[in-house]
Amino acid sequence: MTPQNLRTPGPTPIPGDIVEAMTNPMINHRGPEFDELIKKATKQLKQVFMTKNDLFILTASGTGALEASIVNTLSPGDRVIAATAGAFGDRFVAMAEAYGADVKRMDFEWGGPIDPGAVRKALQDEPDIKAVLVTHNETSTGVTHPVEEIAKIVKGEFDKLLLIDAVSSLGCIPIPVDAWNCDMVGTASQKGFMIPPGLSFISVSERAWEAQQTAKMPRFYFDLTMAKHSLEGGQTPFTPNLSAMYGLSRALDNLLEEGMENVFGRHAAIGRFTRDSVRDLGLELLVADEAYASDTVTAIKIPKGVDNKALLAKMRTEHNVVLAGGQGKMLNDIFRIGHLGAVAKDDITEVMDALAKVLPEVGFIP
Repeated sequence: MTPQNLRTPGPTPIPGDIVEAMTNPMINHRGPEFDELIKKATKQLKQVFMTKNDLFILTASGTGALEASIVNTLSPGDRVIAATAGAFGDRFVAMAEAYGADVKRMDFEWGGPIDPGAVRKALQDEPDIKAVLVTHNETSTGVTHPVEEIAKIVKGEFDKLLLIDAVSSLGCIPIPVDAWNCDMVGTASQKGFMIPPGLSFISVSERAWEAQQTAKMPRFYFDLTMAKHSLEGGQTPFTPNLSAMYGLSRALDNLLEEGMENVFGRHAAIGRFTRDSVRDLGLELLVADEAYASDTVTAIKIPKGVDNKALLAKMRTEHNVVLAGGQGKMLNDIFRIGHLGAVAKDDITEVMDALAKVLPEVGFIP
């Protein structure tokens, strides 16, 4: 298969040295080789998370890490706030509801940020709130929410649990877990970590461990007490994805060699370049306020008269460029360009050159 210019916001392209690392032979996941592998990766992940908290590697999608954050801290009937402005915020809501949480859902405009002031007002109105659930970077809309401000309110003013979905941001956009006092932060392997889907990562604060002692939601596979006990012996509770672990180890070496500040700067520069290039084509961005524009994914409004399905199909079949469509209620309103992980300016230039050719063919009139 000819390699594609894969510009979805996950999975993302896998660099050759990481592909090679994943071809290492299988090892005993209860043996000393795996002990060395998981302890090294866990230590390095803490550097990327910017945390001294406990951190665990789960064989699961990012959704698994988010589910773990809920079931390890809450009990059925607990009153929680879930702020959402997109499809993945909605998923966080649905997970909490599925386990019996009493969810105060706070909806914000898709394409705009969560309002920290509204979160403060909700906490003032309901002092019995136990936790606040927030998505840091909404993949479906290309918005990075003001989690630092929200954290100051949730933690500094009200001392509630703070559970964060950082699936499409962590490792690309700064989210200093300890500095922001986040209790549970979950992310996944197939985004900024440049390896296949199959692993997720979650950090757990001391406050979260305290909540876990009384949490009554059902859990087994995602019971983090088992993960903690196993990690002390250099293992996981259940069979891990060994090939992905090899890839993770190499990816972390690469990220830390580049330096996380440089990684963040690279993503910021490519994010700006992508948005500027989209505007140069005469297209309109979904996110109007540059302050909240994501540096990992850009959402573009489908121009009037343009056949979105034809646009995406022509990009793929005629130019070997794979873009993402819309999700949820914006399924037919936007398309998205992912620019996270192993991405360079030339990759985005290729996308824009292809769009310039395809757009007039599918009905775009500048």
